[in-house]
Amino acid sequence: MSENTKQPESLKILFADDEKSLQKLMSLELPRLGHTVTVCPDGVTAIAALEKENFDCILVDLDMPGKSGIDVIEKAKETAPDTEAIILTGKSSTESAIAAIRFKVFAYLTKPCRLMELKTLLEGVFQKREQDRKIKALTSRLDRIEGKSKLIGDSSAMEIVNKMISKVAPSNSAVLIRGETGTGKELVAKAIHDQSLRHQQPFVAVNCGALPENLIESELFGHRKGAFTGAEETRIGLFEVAHGGSLFLDEIGELPKSLQAKLLRVLETGEIRRVGENSSIKVDVRIISATHRHLEDMVGEGDFREDLMFRINTFEIQLPPLRERTEDIPLLAEHISRRFWPTIPMTHTVFATETIHALKSHSWPGNVRELANVVEHATILCEELPIQPQHLPRRFNEQASVGPPQLRAVMGPMSLRELEMQAIHEALDRHEGNKPQAAEELGISLKTLYNKLNQATTNEKTA
Repeated sequence: MSENTKQPESLKILFADDEKSLQKLMSLELPRLGHTVTVCPDGVTAIAALEKENFDCILVDLDMPGKSGIDVIEKAKETAPDTEAIILTGKSSTESAIAAIRFKVFAYLTKPCRLMELKTLLEGVFQKREQDRKIKALTSRLDRIEGKSKLIGDSSAMEIVNKMISKVAPSNSAVLIRGETGTGKELVAKAIHDQSLRHQQPFVAVNCGALPENLIESELFGHRKGAFTGAEETRIGLFEVAHGGSLFLDEIGELPKSLQAKLLRVLETGEIRRVGENSSIKVDVRIISATHRHLEDMVGEGDFREDLMFRINTFEIQLPPLRERTEDIPLLAEHISRRFWPTIPMTHTVFATETIHALKSHSWPGNVRELANVVEHATILCEELPIQPQHLPRRFNEQASVGPPQLRAVMGPMSLRELEMQAIHEALDRHEGNKPQAAEELGISLKTLYNKLNQATTNEKTA
């Protein structure tokens, strides 16, 4: 083996087939690929082996004497549900298709199988198991830190949201969460997952607007090694990672038109196809989507597929902006503050009355996300409780001294462009110059933000 050849990651494999030639081949070749293997001549022997130990992956023929490959897969899933199964078969059949759906089979291998094809599949199995382990570890860590997803607030608006979550969660229906940027759409999605029958399976979130267009397909569906420049190894996509659980597609309105058609096909067929591969893979994933954009307008402008909008919008939840539930601000602010000061006794007053009044008087264009930033800012400045108005960001004190927006209007009329730039500069000030965060709050792309800033600079120079 050359120095540049990467040794494949090791799996513990059970191989079951009644063909002696294949038994001999696998007993030699699988260890050469870096794996450990237990070879069984029939289904009865394989089931006996599964009763003694667990395996990362089982590779089984469907048609064997005594006990069939389906019996072996069923036993493996019973003893270790995360065991991956690969079916080895001489021909496709209804039986094998039913087995694939029922037991979430990882892949098929048609006899006579090629070793390179098997090698690629086993690399995919290893990567999927590694992804699953990372997700479970992160989920466990988050649950320890934050507990199950909890929406803070007892306003009538949030009471409606919570009721809708409890109604839709037990179903497998696709859910579309609408709301302004920063209102907590991902938290709602997580609450739906946590209250569903899939709560023990992965919850995978992806921001469709944050991925480069040329990588979105690979990120969602995976790719085969060598499928494009830079694809140095086979990689599973987020649909496979979320198999059995929920996939949260945040800002789905930002999904490129070319990917919308492919997503629609997945939702209709339940099958994905990795970039560079011809065969499809069955996935069982619940789709929860979110957007701050008006999809109906996008459909009218030809930017979003109408059939996809209907497919993701079986059940809709509208999340209210923070300015429409100001009675929740004291609860939210205190909940957020305890992330930074977890040792504060529950009996302590965290915010002074004047501070709560200032928070409730603010318009909150950035919603709960902006509130979290403000509270964090205050906890950094405050050395002794309760938090006072002077601990809030500068803009709160400026608002108090200048007065409400309607009084500031006497300063003179402003053009639409001037109003636009004022909103941009205020957003940048709130986020301390962080342009990606400011763009997200304003509901525009980062590219649009840069274009507007550059245009304003050009106008100043030519004025």
